[in-house]
Amino acid sequence: MTKYVFITGGVVSSLGKGIISASLGRLLRARGFSVVNQKFDPYINVDPGMMSPFQHGETFITDDGTETDLDLGHYERFTDTSLSGHSSHTSGKIYQHVIDKERRGDYLGGTVQVIPHITNEIKARIVAATKQFCPDFQLIEIGGTVGDIEGLPYIEAIRQFKTEAGIGNAVSVHCTLLPYLPTSGELKTKPSQHSVNVLRSYGIQPEVLVCRTQRAIPKNEKEKLALFCSVPKEAVIECRDMKSIYEVPLALESQNFAAVVLDMLRVEDRKPDLKVWEGIVERIKNPKKTVNVAIAGEYIKLSDAYLSVVEALKHAGFENEAQIDIRWINSSGCPDQKSCKEQLKDVDAIVVPGGFGVRDIEGKLNVIRYARENNVPFLGISLGMQCAVVEYARNVALLKDANSTEFNQSAAYPVIDLMSEQKVKSYGDTMRRGAYTCCLKKDTKAAKAYGGENALTASAAGAEISERHSHRYEVNTEFIKQLEDAGLVFSGMSPDGMLAEMLELPELDWFVACQFHPEFKSRPDKPHPLFKGLIDAACAKLR
Repeated sequence: MTKYVFITGGVVSSLGKGIISASLGRLLRARGFSVVNQKFDPYINVDPGMMSPFQHGETFITDDGTETDLDLGHYERFTDTSLSGHSSHTSGKIYQHVIDKERRGDYLGGTVQVIPHITNEIKARIVAATKQFCPDFQLIEIGGTVGDIEGLPYIEAIRQFKTEAGIGNAVSVHCTLLPYLPTSGELKTKPSQHSVNVLRSYGIQPEVLVCRTQRAIPKNEKEKLALFCSVPKEAVIECRDMKSIYEVPLALESQNFAAVVLDMLRVEDRKPDLKVWEGIVERIKNPKKTVNVAIAGEYIKLSDAYLSVVEALKHAGFENEAQIDIRWINSSGCPDQKSCKEQLKDVDAIVVPGGFGVRDIEGKLNVIRYARENNVPFLGISLGMQCAVVEYARNVALLKDANSTEFNQSAAYPVIDLMSEQKVKSYGDTMRRGAYTCCLKKDTKAAKAYGGENALTASAAGAEISERHSHRYEVNTEFIKQLEDAGLVFSGMSPDGMLAEMLELPELDWFVACQFHPEFKSRPDKPHPLFKGLIDAACAKLR
C-alpha cells in the first residue's frame, strides 16, 4: 500500500520545498523503497510551456513529452526516477478538465463547484500517479505558500485525502523559515507558529516541521516550536543553508528526517546506503581542478532558465573531480570574432543551449564559429545544433545566405526548416516533444561517448539511444549530403534516416551538437555521456 507525504510551505515562497521533497525521495530510495514525486502548482497557466523563462525558469520535459515545472528535474536527478505527466499538475490544467467535463454534460446539469468537483479532481490525479507507478511512497509538493488564496483547493484536497487514507498512511510536512535578526542575535519562531496556525485553520495539523535557517536552531527554540506547533520535538527538522543542493539529503539524514517520517507512517526504518551520495558531496567540497564553461544564450539574466544544463555540467564535473565555474555570455554581446575572443579567450568549454526565436542568433553563430576555429570543446543543444548547422553551412560549405526558416522565411539556403508533415496550422502540433529513438553512427565520438552501457539496442546502423526532445525545426534533409561533403558528420539520425539528431566534427577535440535535450537525463552519479564528453575534453586540454 502506497504511503503519502504532503509537503507544503509557509512564511515565504522559494523556501526550497522542491529540494526538500527531492531529498526525502533520495533518503527513502537509499533505504530500498520505491518513490514517486508529484508537484501541484496553483497558477492558472495550463503548463509552463508558454511561460516566460525570465519569470518561471526552465520548462522540464518528461519522457512522455509533458512540459513541467523545473522541480521535476530535481525530483528525477535526486531519485533517479523517470517521471511522467502524472507528476505535474497546475490549476489551469485541473480547472480546464473540470470545465470540459461540465460542457460535455458529465455532471448531468448539476452545479459545479470548487468543493467537491475541483478537490475531487485533485485527489483523482494523486490516485492516477499511484496507479501508474505503484510506489512505496508518493511525495506530493504543493507550490506556493500556505495562506495564498489560489492554494486553498489543494489544502482542502489534502485534508480530505488524509482523512480518507486513514491514520498512518499519510503525513504532512510543513516547510517554514526561521528568520535571524542580527541586532538581537536571535532566530525568530513566531512566523513559523503563525504559518502552522493558518494551516490548522484549514483543518490540517502538520506532523513534521522542516525549518530553513541560516544558523543552528538552539534546543530551547526547537522545544518552543514543538510546543506551539503541536509536533514532537524530534519532528522539528533543521535545514541549514548549504553551498550545494546535493548536501541537503545528508544534512537531513543527520536530523533523522526520513526515520521520523517512516515512524509516523508506521514503516520500519532501514539502514540507508548513501556511500555514492557521500562520495559526490566529497568531490563537490574538494575539487582538484576548475573548468570554466561559457553558456551563451538569451536568458542569462535568470540562470534557472538553464537549470538542467548547469546541473548536467556539474554532474560531469563531479566525475572529473572538477569544479565547474559558469561564465554567462549574452550572445547579443558577440557581434564579431573580436568580441568573442575578448569574452571567451580563457574559457575551457562552450555550451550553446536551446531556445526559441531569432533574438541574438547572429551572436550564437559567432560563438560557435569561435569554438570551431579555436578548437574549444563545444556542445550545442537543440537550437544550439541548428545554429551549428547554419554556421558551418555559411562559413565552410560556402552557402553564404544559409539560415533557418524560423529566422528568415525566404532564406536562399534553408538548411534548417519545418519538414512537410510539420507544416500544419496549429503551432503546438509542430512541436516534437518527449522521448524519441536516435541511431548512432559507428566509430563516431557520439557512439564512443554513449558506449554499450547507455544504448537501448545494437543494430546494423549502430547503437540506439532514447533522448528527450522539445523543438519544431529540423535539419533540412535536402542539404545533408552537401554538408557531409564539406566535412560535417551527422553521427545520429532518426531510425528512418530522415531526421538529423546529432552532428560532430571528428578532427576537433569535442565539437558535438544534438537536436534533443541531454540535460534532462543527467544524474549526479551518472552524468550524461555528452556532458561528460565535453568536460572530459576540457580537462584533457587543461592537462
